This record gives sequence, structure tokens and C-alpha cells, in this order.
Amino acid sequence: MTSPRPALLSDVIAELDRVYPPVLAEDWDSVGLVTGDPADEVRTVRFAVDATEAVVDRAIADGAELLVVHHPLLLRGVDTVGAHTPKGALIHRLVRAGCALFTAHTNADSARPGVSDALADALGLVDTVPLDPKDDVPLDKWVVFVPDADAAAVRDALFAAGAGALGDYRDCSWATTGVGQFRPVDGAHPALGSVGSLEQVDEQRIETVAPRSARAAVLAALRAAHPYEEPAFDVFAQVGLPGPLGLGRVGRVDPPVTLREFTARVAERLPTTAWGVRAAGDSDLRVERVAVCGGSGDSYLAAARGAGADVYVTSDLRHHVADEHLRGGGPALIDVAHWAGEFPWCAQARGVLDRAFGERPGWSSAVLGERTDPWTIGAVDPGR
Repeated sequence: MTSPRPALLSDVIAELDRVYPPVLAEDWDSVGLVTGDPADEVRTVRFAVDATEAVVDRAIADGAELLVVHHPLLLRGVDTVGAHTPKGALIHRLVRAGCALFTAHTNADSARPGVSDALADALGLVDTVPLDPKDDVPLDKWVVFVPDADAAAVRDALFAAGAGALGDYRDCSWATTGVGQFRPVDGAHPALGSVGSLEQVDEQRIETVAPRSARAAVLAALRAAHPYEEPAFDVFAQVGLPGPLGLGRVGRVDPPVTLREFTARVAERLPTTAWGVRAAGDSDLRVERVAVCGGSGDSYLAAARGAGADVYVTSDLRHHVADEHLRGGGPALIDVAHWAGEFPWCAQARGVLDRAFGERPGWSSAVLGERTDPWTIGAVDPGR
């Protein structure tokens, strides 16, 4: 039996895109490959939340061919990556060292597993569901009418163009038979029948679904495979329904604990930062239902309240927003450093690639422990 070949960067990208689909990224985001040649071999991979100078230095020192990060290095408008700029200097160093850079940001936030799943797992939550569910990938329902003899060819063409996928199933369709009727007029070149004569044909009504993004490809495939000069078909845009994907998670702590105990658990299980862990609420509050959101989550305070959470764990909570939330009867709050709340995702992403490529020759992966939280000094008045 031949041994597997080394992984290519294109293989690794395909696996990351499978688990963290780019289609889940917010419109303003920038995700995917930043630097690197998809044809290059990848054996050594490193993971971090941010591509800071210290992280890039460590990845290069480790001989990494790929650095996978959560936060985009090039997010907002960039008109230069010259080495005279801080970000450009990092790009040049990565390129010179042969180390590719890949980002999974808001697509990893909404994926399942994703950033908030990693945070929920670290805190011991069970039975988690999205805090802010994202609609399933927008689908079209295609209804195509085709003669019996050509139904299989048309169906296969639709599938090849991206139709027929439902969850973990492929080549999905439904069909029934009936009689189609048409009368070609002057200028027509009918595949069946003749100009001026009424024609009736035994036909199949084929129904299938396809991502809305594949509409042009499916239409082109339909027209190419269908025997008729003017094929009859309908396209229905389906209503999006909440699915298992989305931002944040809500789950249970089993057994329940007090807010004081749960705050201590958060501090124990997340990496230590100068920011620390802060809680707001009754320290003796019984905590069973917990909402979490990795990263900045103050826009989901109402969602946490609507989900019936006893406490909401997130980052970057502002004074007035938190105060108004608590005065309005919202759940207790636990505020952690942005980096700390997202750091557990690094191990999750590492596991994704290790499961796919761990048996490949020379494969090596590691999460970089460099703290990329910008806050570096924490102080309290020792007299208080």
C-alpha cells in the first residue's frame, strides 16, 4: 500500500472552507488565503488568534508553511503592503519565509463547530444551540418539465451544476409524470413535432433544489442538456429557515452553580490576561442556562435575555450598555478579554486539520501560546 502524499495548501484550504464555509462570513469581512501558493506542500501548521509580530516570528522560527488565524490582518481598505508599513512588513516576512497566512473570521463565528462552540465547550456547557441563528444557505427550488427519454440526462446535468444537495445527501430530486402540450409556430425549430401542429408528449416533472448562488450555473446546465428549444421550467426562491448555524451559543451548566462559582470557572478555564474576568450580578444567583459569544458580543444582549439565560459571557462590554441591560432585568454578565474568549477556537481548528491530515508525511501542528491581547498591565490598589 502506498503512503499518502504530503498535503498541499489547496487541500488544507478546502478542508478549512468545508468546516468554516466562506459563505457564512459577514459582507464586510475578509476571510480565506492572504498569502501563499495553493500548490505548495504543507507539513507544519501553526494556529493563533492574531497575526502579530510575535506570532509571525514564532511561526517562522517553527518552520511553519502555514499560519491559520482568526482575526484578519488585512480587513479594512488597504492600498499598499509595502514593507515600510507594519502590516506590509509582516506580509513580506511571511512570503520570504514561505509561510502562507489563512484567516477564518466571521465564517468561523457562525460555523458549527465554531468559535462560540469552542468557548462553550471550555466552560462545560451542554445541549448548545445558536444564540442568534443564521438562516440556512438560501435555496431555489427548480421545477423542470422534460420528455421521459431525456429526464435522466437533464437530472444529471442539474446535479453536476450544483443542484440536488440536502444536508449530507446528494443527487436529491422528486419526479412525477404527466402530459406536456405545445404548438410550434413560424420561426420555431422544434425537437419534437412540426410547425403548426399541436403536440402532446409524455413528460416528467422534476423537482430539485440548488443554492441561490448557483442559479446561473444551473440554468446554463438546464438549457444545454434539455432537448427542447424552449424548455419549460419554474424557479422558486425558498424562504430561509433558522438552522444549526449562527453566532453565539446557549446551553446548560449541569449541575447548576452560583454566579460566583461560574465566574471562577471562567477565570480558571480561559487563559489569564491583564483584563481579567469581570462579573456583574448577584454572586449567589443560580446559574444553569448560559449564553456565550466569542468576541465582541454586546449587540446580542437582547438575544441572551430572550433566550432565558441566567448569565451571558462575552467580551468588550461597555459601561452604559451593561448598566442599562442590568437595570432592564437582563441576565448577569461576565466580561472576558476578547483574545481569551476566542483562544479556545485555535485548538478546535487544529483538531479539524489534524483529523484530516494527521497521517500525512511529516505533518506537525501546534497552537501558539503567545498572548495577542493588547492589554498587558493589570493593577489594583493594594490598599483596598
